[in-house]
Amino acid sequence: MRDFTQLFLYVPGIIIFLVGSGRVRTWLGMKRLGAFAETTVISSTHVTKKDRQGREIFNYYNVVVEYVEAKTGRITRKTVKSPTDYCEGQQVKLIFKGNRKGEPVLVEHEDESLFGPWTTMIGGALMILMALMQIKGEELWIMAFLAMLLIGGGISLLHTYFTLKGRGLQPVQAEITEIYTRQISKETKIIRGSKFTYYPIVTYELNGRKNIRRCNINSSDQKTFKPGDTLELYYDPKMRIVVEKGPKTSVLVWGILLLAVGAVSGVSLLTVVIPMLAA
Repeated sequence: MRDFTQLFLYVPGIIIFLVGSGRVRTWLGMKRLGAFAETTVISSTHVTKKDRQGREIFNYYNVVVEYVEAKTGRITRKTVKSPTDYCEGQQVKLIFKGNRKGEPVLVEHEDESLFGPWTTMIGGALMILMALMQIKGEELWIMAFLAMLLIGGGISLLHTYFTLKGRGLQPVQAEITEIYTRQISKETKIIRGSKFTYYPIVTYELNGRKNIRRCNINSSDQKTFKPGDTLELYYDPKMRIVVEKGPKTSVLVWGILLLAVGAVSGVSLLTVVIPMLAA
């Protein structure tokens, strides 16, 4: 029974490793010919629907895009459901999930670095090794893998911060006008109460044009977002897009802290290991 319960020590590491490997596969799949298409927005239509309690259950945009097929050279138009409004003539990327038969999604021009997915994978692998060493009772190896995990986490956070900082993002003040409510589960005999996720819908001005955006940030607490409150978005002048995440000082602080603790742990471990090897 004890051996069986020890297997649960591997679960967190395995989950994190699979998440990271999934992101790596997605990134590599994006590089395949035909996995995505560069498109131009032709039109965008707002679609909303409310339930009997007045909560929005649908809030999205039917975006018509036009692109050239990579293999045939044929000009194609496609209508895609998107949470974000796009202006006519805007350049966006159309991603096909798995293959051309999959439901496509729209993303703005923002190239994701492979650094993040790889660090997630390596972090998961280190947690698996830590679980293995814990079962074997190898305390020095546990400390070594923990130090590497802390250093890797710190480097990852610092990379995220300085990558966003280097883009020269400009703050954009947006006002929350509505709340989009998405029901994720219904009440059953086992589950008590229906579960909802709440997304803020904001308006903001950019280059003299009023924009509407259903944000991807969300909360399970209905009181988190309130109409009339302000939300800070960020404009990327180089990519000419609006993003929801900017460089946060807390990310920089945590990155430095994790890196410092990991480095101190590593040095302390070496002071123990080196004399043992020399003996």
